[in-house]
Amino acid sequence: MQRVVIIGGGAVGSSIAYFLSQSPRAFDVTVLERDPTYARASSALSASSIRQQFSTPVNIGMSQMGIEFLRDLSSTLYVDDPAPDIGLTEPGYLYLATAAGSATLRANHATQRSHGVDVALLDPADLQARFPWLHTADLALGALGLSGEGWFDGYGLMQALRRKAVAQGATYRRAEAVGLLRDGSRINGVWAGNGELLPCDAVINAAGPWAARVAQWAGIDLPVRARRRTVFSFSCPSALPDCPLLIDPSGIWFRPEGDKFLCGYAPDADDDADDMPLDAQHEAFDSHVWPALAARVPAFEAVRVRSAWAGYYEMNLFDHNAIIGTHPDCPNLYFANGFSGHGLQQAPAAGRGISELLRYGEYRSLDLSDLSFQRILDNRPLPEKNII
Repeated sequence: MQRVVIIGGGAVGSSIAYFLSQSPRAFDVTVLERDPTYARASSALSASSIRQQFSTPVNIGMSQMGIEFLRDLSSTLYVDDPAPDIGLTEPGYLYLATAAGSATLRANHATQRSHGVDVALLDPADLQARFPWLHTADLALGALGLSGEGWFDGYGLMQALRRKAVAQGATYRRAEAVGLLRDGSRINGVWAGNGELLPCDAVINAAGPWAARVAQWAGIDLPVRARRRTVFSFSCPSALPDCPLLIDPSGIWFRPEGDKFLCGYAPDADDDADDMPLDAQHEAFDSHVWPALAARVPAFEAVRVRSAWAGYYEMNLFDHNAIIGTHPDCPNLYFANGFSGHGLQQAPAAGRGISELLRYGEYRSLDLSDLSFQRILDNRPLPEKNII
């Protein structure tokens, strides 16, 4: 039985542990998680959404696999009563474009439709008729996901994956990985913070925002950095019937959450340094976020912020896409990193893919080779246009 150590027990690491521990048992799986409360984990701090409106086929395929997994989760990840319930809802994503962005939206739509995505293009009149609360005067086009897109409880997904992995025989240890024992081209062990060496036949880097540090222990430069993102929760006295997750041309997004709304934004490059403290950027709401919200939805003139928090994106600075698979210099060190805000929705596909590489030496369910480390070494970026 191969000994596999997974560094990081968030949604991606726990998905890998779940798939690796399935029958037939070929792996002795140990997951090292330094903080089982997941207080700083992206899985716990995410806005937890899923979409198929990507511009690259591999991302579309991963989310198609993801939505099917989430729909079947209560039975697939069942251990004992109560069955897991992540509150999946599918109101769709609505991408809005001005004239400057309409060509990109149409090109993305053509790619999406060719891969079976259920998405419709709406002109301003269609948008106004469907969403009368929306300001459309400056818009040229919208793309609305009609199924397979929405949001869910990301922390619940992570806990359900972890619980099922443990039930199948995986071991979770509260320990911090601090180094790798490398001999030539192989990793033979993982050093824990207490000085213990965990021997292994394979290591999986699922360390999220801290993945570059793990790679460096093996002498590998991984272009993944922790980038802070703030999420605001606010209330509005007016209802927005049939509100999807909306992405404004400004880059600001919002969606319903119970009787409130969540929203967020991507900061400017000069305010987006690595490893910023996880302090919510409260001042950004009044100066940047709220004006854009109120311009797009007049009812949002009367919003009130209820809370805010910050979490990390594990941002792949090379091309904003995941890095999945091995490095040619170290064939038993596996990477599942750099999801750039898509980790929760892509965790099921990443977990299955890594498990297939270990079990069969190839992808069988969905070919993820476009996301290999080799593209970085060859300087072949796989650009994803639809980054939020």
